[in-house]
Amino acid sequence: MVTDQQLQLIMDALGHQTRREILALLRDSPRTVGAIAEQLPISRPAVSKHLRQLEQAGLVEHVSRGTRNIFRLRQAGFELAREYVSSFWDEALERFRRAAESAGAEDHGL
Repeated sequence: MVTDQQLQLIMDALGHQTRREILALLRDSPRTVGAIAEQLPISRPAVSKHLRQLEQAGLVEHVSRGTRNIFRLRQAGFELAREYVSSFWDEALERFRRAAESAGAEDHGL
């Protein structure tokens, strides 16, 4: 189950366009801060700041190779986000099912 604090960190992280762009880059392959910065119109320090927030949210992780940090997506963080969003989807489908059943019963005079 997703805690309120975890959820808040995830939603805050996903709420920023640059962080979503970083996640899209990391979806293709793990990358260093420099490789990410080359693809975006922001500085390496700004990329590092965004990566820290993504890491705090549990959406990315890094491994150190000498002086370089290589970042990659962290699947578990996305599972928490999916769990949260799915709860809305499941509720919406259940409401739709009940409405369809109710409409069907009315159409058949039940």
